[in-house]
Amino acid sequence: MKILILGAGVIGVTSAYELAKAGHEVTVIDRQPGAGLETSFANAGEISPGYASPWAGPGVPVKAVKWLLDTHGPLVIRPRLDPAMWIFIARMLRNCTSARYAVNKARMVPLAEYSRDCLRALRAETGIAYDERSRGTLQLFRDAAQLDHIDKDLAVLRRYGVAFEVLDRAGCIAAEPGLSTAAVAFAGGLRLPGDETGDCHMFTRELALRAAEAGVRFQYETAIDAIIADGARVTGVRTSTGLVQSEAYVVALGSYSPLLLAPVGIDVPVYPVKGYSLTLPVTAEAGAPVSTVMDEQHKVAITRLGHRIRVGGTAELGGYNNALPASRRATLVRSLTDLFPGGGDLAAAEFWSGLRPMTPDGPPIIGPTRYGNLYLNTGHGTLGWTMACGSARLLTDLIAGKTPEFDHAGLGIERYG
Repeated sequence: MKILILGAGVIGVTSAYELAKAGHEVTVIDRQPGAGLETSFANAGEISPGYASPWAGPGVPVKAVKWLLDTHGPLVIRPRLDPAMWIFIARMLRNCTSARYAVNKARMVPLAEYSRDCLRALRAETGIAYDERSRGTLQLFRDAAQLDHIDKDLAVLRRYGVAFEVLDRAGCIAAEPGLSTAAVAFAGGLRLPGDETGDCHMFTRELALRAAEAGVRFQYETAIDAIIADGARVTGVRTSTGLVQSEAYVVALGSYSPLLLAPVGIDVPVYPVKGYSLTLPVTAEAGAPVSTVMDEQHKVAITRLGHRIRVGGTAELGGYNNALPASRRATLVRSLTDLFPGGGDLAAAEFWSGLRPMTPDGPPIIGPTRYGNLYLNTGHGTLGWTMACGSARLLTDLIAGKTPEFDHAGLGIERYG
């Protein structure tokens, strides 16, 4: 079957690769000059199935007020006359209950675990390299009170069979020796040894090359203007180079998916939640992270990527913009200098922002729509890199009418009614 994929980020490219491997004739369209140049470009670098949780949960509304009052807090809301933003916030607040959190997490963890297994299989199959490491993730708690409140998290990890270690200060330093030079005190941490790290952009770029070798056609520097549909099917996509037609269509445009889908009557509750990152060269091996350290105080991830350090964090609601305010850079710098003060060269750091496609309940949206030949693979939020390979395999099975290899109930758009 001829399949047109809209979007060449990590979600679109993994989808293209899997669909081509299944025998389909695949074309990918993207406005950028290459693959993985938007949200996939400089994310935090974590592949963390153990942390696959919805942002909406019990206690979040109270925490959100504190975060908003903190200069270096992880949440920023820039109020604007944007109904979509306030509807998204309202929908998210409705999911901040224990019951909804349990349902949403139960939909996310199986996909994240499955995706990690798919990534490992793909790595073995292709030999693809992307500064990957399989050294786990350490969630670091600066004070004992934070450490004392992880019982619910541990219960969830046990429920899903996720390996973990609760570490004291000495245990954290044993796992991440660079923390011995930390400028602040910390009480301990929660380590997930099964988590991985890697450069998402490097992976996406390399996989696009392999997909092209398998016959996938990439049409870059092409603006996607509109979906053309009749009552039951999509008949084409209007682009800056003309009308493009296919037998089936996949929307993998991240935060921009709802803008394209709304005119054809599909309401996708995805909103851009902006994140920031710094990428800097390692200057002192002994003072740099080994894998990923999540600074629980600021919700900032500090990740080792080859000879670089990636520092990523912040959840900012403020529409579609990629401005780089100094205040957000300062938060990333503070977290890094608190925990790894001599690890990297901040003077050479590259500051970046990207728009994460968040759903109000947490899980992504994968599968068919009311149009018989239109499919979605979007809304992965902060977990696009973690869930990409599994989402692509799931989409491929759904298009083929095959039974997926894990319980995917609740991942389709039908869950929104």
